[in-house]
Amino acid sequence: MEIDHQSATTQEKAGFFSCVKNKIAKAGRNIKKVGKDDPRRVIHSLKVGLALTFVSLLYYWRPLYDGFGVSGIWAVLTVVVVFEYSVGATLGKGINRGCATLSAGALGVGALHLATLFGRDGQPFVLGILVFLLATAATFTRFFPRIKARYEYGIVIFILTFSMITVSGYRVENLLEMANQRLFTILIGGATCIIISISVCPVWAGQDLHNLIANNLDKLANYLEGFGGEYFQVVEEGEMVKNDKSFLQGYKNLLNSKSTEESLANFAKWEPGHGRFLFRHPWKQYLKIGALARQCACQIEALNAHISTHKQEAPEFLRVIQESCTKMSSESGKALKELATTIKTMKHPGTPNQHLENSKNTIKDHKIALEAWPVEDEDLLAVISAATVASLLVEIVQTVEKISEAVYELAQMARFKKVEPTVSPEKPHLLHWGTVKPVSDGESNHVVITVLETTTDSLQNVNTQAQKPKEEV
Repeated sequence: MEIDHQSATTQEKAGFFSCVKNKIAKAGRNIKKVGKDDPRRVIHSLKVGLALTFVSLLYYWRPLYDGFGVSGIWAVLTVVVVFEYSVGATLGKGINRGCATLSAGALGVGALHLATLFGRDGQPFVLGILVFLLATAATFTRFFPRIKARYEYGIVIFILTFSMITVSGYRVENLLEMANQRLFTILIGGATCIIISISVCPVWAGQDLHNLIANNLDKLANYLEGFGGEYFQVVEEGEMVKNDKSFLQGYKNLLNSKSTEESLANFAKWEPGHGRFLFRHPWKQYLKIGALARQCACQIEALNAHISTHKQEAPEFLRVIQESCTKMSSESGKALKELATTIKTMKHPGTPNQHLENSKNTIKDHKIALEAWPVEDEDLLAVISAATVASLLVEIVQTVEKISEAVYELAQMARFKKVEPTVSPEKPHLLHWGTVKPVSDGESNHVVITVLETTTDSLQNVNTQAQKPKEEV
């Protein structure tokens, strides 16, 4: 009995250690996956650690501690709350915090001096009224969309700083010295974040937004290029075939991309000019392209439902629309591919998108084919699914045209590089020339034609000789 108990205890311990080992191994795999998905995350973590170590010298190094005292902890707190993943986010928070601290500190000191004019008894009432008014007004401004998007963090810091100075200043002596120390330590912390964020492997929000929009167009293009084959292949086989192809699911990432795009655009507005992106780059135009891409993704979502719920009905009608639908889908996908390449390379598209023109011409052919199709009352329910697919493809072509116009506007506003023609126009010239000599051979008549290769110089010689007067033979 005792042996069985010891054996059970041993098995429980072995099971516990095995469970812990598996959890540790799983955590290690997750950490490796996160770092492998985007190595910049590892670099960002190292940058935050470097910034915190640097500002900690305000406490560790005696000369600096004697100058700033316990206010040095504000530099550490500033690094923790200000340092963000991208340069734009860090700059936005840093500038917001610095400006809010400076303005709120000045107003707080002014409020304290104003309150002293009402005597010791009236000072708390005046300070309370001022805190109420400024906190109420500042909080209300946070509900304005434009202010909320860019300055919400600054407003929060403004309220916090003003309240701390006015409330603590009632009891604390040497308020100006304390405010001065805190202001300088906050500026040191913010400057440290900005300098390290820009100088050490910077992550630009504008570049991420640029790549995101181009990749989203690629995902739409991949789906449209493969839709015709997938849909009409199902029709021909008469049964649903499961597809694990990733291009049929890639467009779904666009359906919830609005918040990400708006955040990146907001951060990008704070960033200075870098690389191919000049100062005041038209980031708002990227949001317009992103909105149109999401509209196209919603139409594709409706289109995709007909692949999974398709039933083979009205095969004659399907054969009539197959060519036009396949071409509309394929040409629209190729047009989006070209637009994505235009954004990636930042090269101005010199000529209109030929694939888009082809898809628009296919719409006309599609309408002609539908007009020639005799639709009976009993056929309406049979063709409604396929007709819906054709109608959605027409709408997608129209949306792709709007995306094309938005990309052309972006190329103009951002001054994309214009591509020079690689082939210079040349005059047509003959590749060969020859002579014709009649040869008499008995009773039969033969003509001998001698063909010689020629160059431009030889052509010039021929022309020169042709201008000379003919001599009699």
